[in-house]
Amino acid sequence: MAANEEAMKYVWEGAIPLQIHLHKSEVASHPAPPPALVLAPRIGYLPLLVPLIKPYFKDSLPPGEDSIWFDYKGVPLKWYIPTGVLFDLLCAESERPWNLTIHFRGYPSNVLIPCEGEDSAKWNFVNSLKEAAYIINGNCKNVMNMSQSDQEDLWTSVMNGDLDAYTRLLPKLKMGNIEDEFSRKESLSSPVSRQGGGTEIDVAGQVKTARIPVRLYVRSVSQNFENLEDVPEIDTWDEISYMNRPVEFLKEKGKCFTLRDAMESLLPEYSGDRAQTSGEEEADGSQETRGEIKLVRIQGIELKLEIPFSWVVNNLMNPEFYLHISVLVIGPQR
Repeated sequence: MAANEEAMKYVWEGAIPLQIHLHKSEVASHPAPPPALVLAPRIGYLPLLVPLIKPYFKDSLPPGEDSIWFDYKGVPLKWYIPTGVLFDLLCAESERPWNLTIHFRGYPSNVLIPCEGEDSAKWNFVNSLKEAAYIINGNCKNVMNMSQSDQEDLWTSVMNGDLDAYTRLLPKLKMGNIEDEFSRKESLSSPVSRQGGGTEIDVAGQVKTARIPVRLYVRSVSQNFENLEDVPEIDTWDEISYMNRPVEFLKEKGKCFTLRDAMESLLPEYSGDRAQTSGEEEADGSQETRGEIKLVRIQGIELKLEIPFSWVVNNLMNPEFYLHISVLVIGPQR
């Protein structure tokens, strides 16, 4: 098995143990039901768990219409964000099992967009795939031209965690891969011009460019901390900035475009001479008063910023071809 295939396998098999409690205001039985234990795929979405969870609590629910949603410590969870990203973003210190609360009433429409279960999750996935295709290729015709049955099969493969079925359908999307630093070194003896994943490689091998779809989630805290367990709990989504922004992947001969380079393009206010990066100190020992990146987490992995960005893209992207990056920063001190 090739290295990137093995990494993709780990991503697809990644799961988070959930302990789901029925909100006490909705318990209509005595005694209250024990929490449900569910293993949630990282690349999946919370609405896809409802068919597993609802039957478990059905005998404890009051009569009435269902409007199902989840919260974590009182914060409604945005259903269109992959479950693994929610976990990475909201749990600075990993919590296993992850304790969530399920609600069947009182949908917080002021915080969450409407959700019609699997249909909404599927719409969100396909729409994101079209957006990613447009960023990578300049159009989304390959997605639009897929037959209805192929689109259904692609969604089913994601919903069921069937990597083999998903891989068989990938050639129809024609997204391609970014040539990473490791495979490039292995193939230097055969310099072949190629296009793929929005990459343009000239014959001379000088400048290579691509556009990488990125969804960036930035949580800012006001006070520095030594350990992740000291990070304060999140109270509201207002504490998180969400950016849907492509990275211009620039690679020059003899230079490696790293995750640090990507983060500097995404968050210039936390880069270079204008900010301090976690683990680095000013040469004169003075206290840094500007922003600081404390943590970059992708697919549950706390990554070093020196890793080649091409490896991150090829191995840690979600199935809809977006790279979801959760960042914890210390906000500028004024």
